[in-house]
Amino acid sequence: MKTLQKFASVHANVHNHFSLERHLTDRKTYKERRSAALAEWQILAS
Repeated sequence: MKTLQKFASVHANVHNHFSLERHLTDRKTYKERRSAALAEWQILAS
């Protein structure tokens, strides 16, 4: 159960970081936000 809680906690943070609600934004804004999220993720992962 502890492992599941740890996974769920990490997954929730990562999912929230990349979940940009594509259906609510136009393509340009979505691509800009996606690029910014990916750049931030790469900084955090390195």
